[in-house]
Amino acid sequence: MKIFHTADWHLGKLVQGVYMTEDQEYVLNQFLQAIDEEQPDVVIIAGDLYDRAVPPVEAVNLLDSTLAEIVLKKKIPVLSIAGNHDSPTRVGFGQQMLKGSGLFIVGEQSAKIEPIILNDEHGEVHFYLIPFSEPSTVKHIFGEDSISNYNDAMKKVVEVIEDKMDKSKRHVFIGHAFVTPHGEMEDNTSESERPLSIGGSEYVSAEIFKPFHYTALGHLHKAHYVLNETIRYSGSLLKYSSSEANHEKGFLIVNLDAEGQVSVEKRPFKPRRDLRIIEGSIQEILKHEVCEDYVFVRLTDLTPVIGTMEQIRTVYPNAMHVERKALQQQFVAQEGQVVRREQMDDVSLFKAFYQEILGDTPSDIQVMLLQEVLDEMLSEERETKVMVMNK
Repeated sequence: MKIFHTADWHLGKLVQGVYMTEDQEYVLNQFLQAIDEEQPDVVIIAGDLYDRAVPPVEAVNLLDSTLAEIVLKKKIPVLSIAGNHDSPTRVGFGQQMLKGSGLFIVGEQSAKIEPIILNDEHGEVHFYLIPFSEPSTVKHIFGEDSISNYNDAMKKVVEVIEDKMDKSKRHVFIGHAFVTPHGEMEDNTSESERPLSIGGSEYVSAEIFKPFHYTALGHLHKAHYVLNETIRYSGSLLKYSSSEANHEKGFLIVNLDAEGQVSVEKRPFKPRRDLRIIEGSIQEILKHEVCEDYVFVRLTDLTPVIGTMEQIRTVYPNAMHVERKALQQQFVAQEGQVVRREQMDDVSLFKAFYQEILGDTPSDIQVMLLQEVLDEMLSEERETKVMVMNK
C-alpha cells in the first residue's frame, strides 16, 4: 500500500503579519500533482489542518477545495485528525456524512476506537485515527484515574487498540503528540509549535507504538523519525518561523508491503518564496540582488541604522523582521552554560530570573507550582477556544 503522509498544514497561518494562504495553496498544488503522478492508495493528514480554532474564510475554502480535489475528483481516501491548533468540533463536523465519500476526519477522542479498514492487493490495512486530546479528557473517557500526563494517556489509548487488534493484519497509527525515543524531554523543532504542557508532562515515549507497522505523527515541524524509521513526523507544509529556516519541507511517501515492512521516501516542496535568515551590515545587504524571499535580517552594524526596514525592502520587498545582532543576543548563565535568553523555556527563564533577583535557586516545590499554573493556563486557553467555537 502506498501512503502519502503529511501533517501540520496550519492553513490560515499568519507569520510576522503576513498571511501564508497563497504560499500554502502553491505547495498544495504540488501535492495534488504528486498524487496524480504517484497514485497513492491513501492520504494521511496528521493534525493541525488549521492554525487556530477559528480560521479565516480563505483557509476554510482552501482546505475544502483541496480535499474535494483529492477525494471527489481523484477518488483517493483521506484520513485526518484534529491537532492541538484545531477546534475538535469544527474539524470533526459532518464526519458521518463525509466518510461515505472517502473523507475520514476524527476531531474528538472516543471510548470506542474502530479502525478505518482499507484494502490493497495484499489484503487489509487497519488505520487508527487518534486526535490530539488532553490527558484529563482521556482520563474521563476511559475512567482511568491514574492518567496524569500525555504519556499515560497515549499508553491507555494504545492498550485499548491492542486489546482488539487482529495481529494477522497490518496496522497504521495516526496521532498528534510530542513523541521522543523514551519519553524524555527534548526541545521543540520550531518556535511556531505551541507547547502542550509545561515541565515534561507533554512527552510521549515512542516505545508505545511498537504494535504498529507504521506511525504517522503530527505536531513537530521538522521531518524526522523517532526511535526507528517506522515512527515518523512528516513536518509542516511550509516554514512558519525563523527557527525553521534550515528545514526542508515536504511530505513522505510510505510503501507498506505484504508483510508490513516499510520503506519511506521524502518528497520536497518548492515554495513560492523561501523563508531564510540573512546576516550582515546594512551596506553589505544593500548590495544583494533583489529577491522576493521572506527574510529575517540580523544586522551586524554596531551603530543605529536610520530607516532600516525601508532600506532593506528595496532589496528584499518581503522582509519580515530585522534586528540588531548586538542587541538581540542577550545571554544568561544556565547550569554552567551560556545560552540566549530567547532560547530558554518558561521554567528556565523563571529559574534565571529568581537567581538574578534573589541570588538563589528556587525550590522544587516552587518550580512544581509554577509548572502547574502554566499547565492550567495552557489547558484553559484550549478549552476557552473550544467553548467560543461551540457558542
